[in-house]
Amino acid sequence: MKSILVATDFSNDAYCALFYGTKLFKETSCTFYILNVYDELTPLKNKRAPFLSNKNELEEIEAQSNIALEKLIHKITLDTENPNHKFIPLSKEGNLSKNIKNTTKAYDIDLVLIGSKGETGAKELFFGSNTIQITNTISNCPILAIPKQIEYTAPKEIAFVTDYKQGCSLSNIAPLLFIAKQTNAAIRVMHIIEEAILDAEQELKYKLLENCLKEYQHSFTTMKEFSDKAKVIHEFIAAREIDLFCMVHQKRNFLEKLLREPVIKDVSMYANIPFLILPSME
Repeated sequence: MKSILVATDFSNDAYCALFYGTKLFKETSCTFYILNVYDELTPLKNKRAPFLSNKNELEEIEAQSNIALEKLIHKITLDTENPNHKFIPLSKEGNLSKNIKNTTKAYDIDLVLIGSKGETGAKELFFGSNTIQITNTISNCPILAIPKQIEYTAPKEIAFVTDYKQGCSLSNIAPLLFIAKQTNAAIRVMHIIEEAILDAEQELKYKLLENCLKEYQHSFTTMKEFSDKAKVIHEFIAAREIDLFCMVHQKRNFLEKLLREPVIKDVSMYANIPFLILPSME
């Protein structure tokens, strides 16, 4: 993890995500690119209500964005005092998702870090369909969502939920393994039974994943789907006292279906655990 992109709207939730990242990677030499995205609807300070801005006002919004980024970097530098970390401000106009996508490519970003909600344009970013939009837009970079304003606790139990169909190779789970190594965490693989037995593809992916995890503390758990997958996952996370929840995302796949269900939305929005979404790179 050498380059980390942190999107901010200057809310407390966004700062919490940034602070969490600095603690999670405290032993790693890395650069945090702090991105603020604005447009003509971004409210100016001392302006009661947002409405379409003219060119001069957009320039003022950009100036305010740059000033706020400088203050933010000053604050996080003082709060963390970590010589391993470098902070670079990025102020961009336009669409948030597109700017995140372009920035991940331009700066060779290893991880996108973001708060689960904010006060302006990033509000409800990781709620339901918006999660799908972001993960579909950013197809080759892992995303770590930090819920609410949680205090940092080093993850010791990480849940990796999989269907043994995608995302079981080393290229997929490398970010997960990196985090587990940083915090000496155990990886708890959980599979929900949909068929009586694994098919040939699933057996192959299971063995591949098992080989990837051989140097890490880990376990495999199989659970029956008595009601719905989201509820089963929620119960697994609660029972194992999971500190970080991880899945691999693909369009129209297992994760996307789960994110439409109310219980999994509760997991990603309200639970006090981060949510790591890994891209499918197979």
